[in-house]
Amino acid sequence: MTRIAKNRRRGPGRPRGALAGIALLLGASACNSTAEDLLIMGGMTFDGAGGAPVVQDVALSGDEITFVGDAVSAGVRARDTISALGLWVTPGFIDMHSHAELAEPWGRDGAPFLYQGITTAVLGVDGGGEPEIREQFVAFADSGIGLNATLYVGHGAVRRRVLGQEDRAPTGAELERMKSLVRAAMGEGAFGLSSGLFYTPGYFAETEEVIELTRVVAEYGGIYDTHDRDLGASYNGIGYLASIQEGIRIGEEGGTRVIFSHFNAQGAANYGRAAEGAALIEEARTRGVDVQAAQHVYTATQSNLRAYGIPRWAAAGGDEAMRARFENPDTAALLDVQTMEMLEIRGGPEKIHFSDPRPELNGKNLAQVAEEWGLPVPQTVRRILRGGNAAVMNRDLYDPQNTRYLALQDWMMTCTDGRTPSPETVITHPRPFGAFSKKIRDYVLDEGFLAPEFVIRSMTGLAADFLGVGDRGYLRPGMKADVAVLDPARIRDRATYEEPQLPAEGTVHVLVNGVFALRDGTLTGALEGRAIPRPASP
Repeated sequence: MTRIAKNRRRGPGRPRGALAGIALLLGASACNSTAEDLLIMGGMTFDGAGGAPVVQDVALSGDEITFVGDAVSAGVRARDTISALGLWVTPGFIDMHSHAELAEPWGRDGAPFLYQGITTAVLGVDGGGEPEIREQFVAFADSGIGLNATLYVGHGAVRRRVLGQEDRAPTGAELERMKSLVRAAMGEGAFGLSSGLFYTPGYFAETEEVIELTRVVAEYGGIYDTHDRDLGASYNGIGYLASIQEGIRIGEEGGTRVIFSHFNAQGAANYGRAAEGAALIEEARTRGVDVQAAQHVYTATQSNLRAYGIPRWAAAGGDEAMRARFENPDTAALLDVQTMEMLEIRGGPEKIHFSDPRPELNGKNLAQVAEEWGLPVPQTVRRILRGGNAAVMNRDLYDPQNTRYLALQDWMMTCTDGRTPSPETVITHPRPFGAFSKKIRDYVLDEGFLAPEFVIRSMTGLAADFLGVGDRGYLRPGMKADVAVLDPARIRDRATYEEPQLPAEGTVHVLVNGVFALRDGTLTGALEGRAIPRPASP
């Protein structure tokens, strides 16, 4: 395993006259009619390409970066100048797998993400992206959004439109309808197809069905983004390695790039096995398949009780069919056994914590709810699901050593996998509030086993390159002015499982398309994010 040395502040420092130069520009900028809009002076700049950080100035005009270098020597002036001495200046971060609720009033400003330096969210993930891409883009423009947004069309959403929750293969005509929905979404600017083969109805699809849809995506140069079928903690699943092989096969035969969402091995049985999964990705890359992945560095997942608490066959046909099965004594007796088998894989009901608006659930674990209700755990699961699915966290499912190993890979990007909590939700996963800041704090600043430029690249240029977005992800003239200014002495995640909605610290300024969304650590209320359609294929 290659170890990446901690960066030691390489590159030239600011000349002794830097402070005088900043003062000169501050004094002169107000009367310069041809000045840039903003000059960020004296920061340690990270280019997004993984190069060593360099003390430089960055100028912005409108929504573009116009200058990176020594502003004093070049005579660059600005109407507004801020000092970044002792701070990091980076491209805005790209959240490669996000559930940011930008379409909802409570999530429109993207606040939890901005506090981490995130300026772009990749949405429509886990197979859930609805196919009306243009309609969603128009809604973003009409309401305003605090982050930039890209969209996938979801395999699960498309399958649900055509087959509902049925556990069967589509007919030829139904498959053509699914293809038409995907083709229309790609034509409206979707970046590709996302799948949630772990969830229903995606779970009911055979591999070949998904390959047929990715072939449509390939016509547009798109991406296959997958929450794969079995990360290692699935009941009667195909297994950790077989699931990775299936995801690679879908992209390889379909002709698309592949990204594994929140890639890691789940469950105590797979502790220490990250290298095996990584080897499959390396093998595919060696034979020319563009396979990459994203990660967050928490040990807990967040999903839903139906996915964790009842086998997939019990949910086939939709909620009404599921509830009818619950009332059948023989079926209920089988579920009593299989629910406990499923939960055992995940560490038991004590490890399943609710992050659900219902006050009788929120903040408790499944074992506690069962005890309070005086019911066996399987009956508790069914009682909850009769009233609707519930958001849950599965604590301690990821091995920290697996996560560290994967962070070393040069194809590993970064994500929050985070959903903006509604006002009614008190307890949620801390990851939408801290994932990026935690990775920097833990792996760079505290443990020191990754260089800052390597981690920053995983959050910026590497992501932009994979998406094919040519005007973001780098700190260069001509790029869109998505910029973050961070204080390395103060970067930290504050959100915990007990207090999950505390914003991250250490992000001083964030600009989205050249406008301050965060200035001096305070949200400005600006909604300057844009919907980003898939770039035209070359």
